[in-house]
Amino acid sequence: MGFATAVRTCLSKYISFSGRASRPEYWWFLLFVVLGSLVFGLLDGALFGVDTETGESQGALAPLWQLAMFIPLLAAGWRRLQDTGRPGWYILLPMLVSLVSVVGLFLGIFTFGVMEQNVADPDSLRGPAAVLGLTGIAVIGFVQLVLTVLMLWWLTRPSDPDANAYGSPAAS
Repeated sequence: MGFATAVRTCLSKYISFSGRASRPEYWWFLLFVVLGSLVFGLLDGALFGVDTETGESQGALAPLWQLAMFIPLLAAGWRRLQDTGRPGWYILLPMLVSLVSVVGLFLGIFTFGVMEQNVADPDSLRGPAAVLGLTGIAVIGFVQLVLTVLMLWWLTRPSDPDANAYGSPAAS
């Protein structure tokens, strides 16, 4: 499967999470999305300028492109994992870990904020709060790194040559 065919296939299956996607289909589409992000980022910089302090573009073209491509890229990754015999929802694991870590950090901040108001010396809580916070960030960072490597491993595995629980092999 070539670049144009992969892009057409993935865009025609914009919200299809059933079936299978071959390696070339997924990786060519990912390249298309990355190249589109680069092009729209450059257009944003040229049309809307760049913030001198942050060096970031102030335009909306690249974010709109990425928002439009989020669902089809997610669907293609979902189908790619199913092509290797794994459940497609595994593609959501890194996002779920991020969500859990954000909720956990906010709960920790809230908890130590409440505890500070109920102790005689609030400064005595800052050390334990910092240690717990940094430890939590380190653990979550390690888990995210492991999940990223695992996800790359799964997405690069060969297709099941025979039919599996998600359908017959995708055309390559």
